[in-house]
Amino acid sequence: MEPDIVVIGEANNGEQALELAHELSPDIVLMDVEMPGMDGISATAALRANTSHAAVVMMSIHDDAQTRARAQAAGAAAFVEKSGMLEVLLTTIRQIVEFTGKA
Repeated sequence: MEPDIVVIGEANNGEQALELAHELSPDIVLMDVEMPGMDGISATAALRANTSHAAVVMMSIHDDAQTRARAQAAGAAAFVEKSGMLEVLLTTIRQIVEFTGKA
């Protein structure tokens, strides 16, 4: 519903997220930390290892230092708490686009 953001795919688990990222080549991937099968942190690390150009924004209900550190170590560009305001997520996405030149 944002004129400058287009959703091109949605995955139900980490494996599917990797497949879709490979097929669709998104600029940004929103990745939940907790997913069935391969979790979001493992999927993010795999995405980074496969040299995908996509920036990953991790989302989680667990907003603690350990989860944030794991997301950062996996290669996430940003971390947003799920229970936060939608505007924080949108601002984060737009800042990554501005910083990386992805659009």
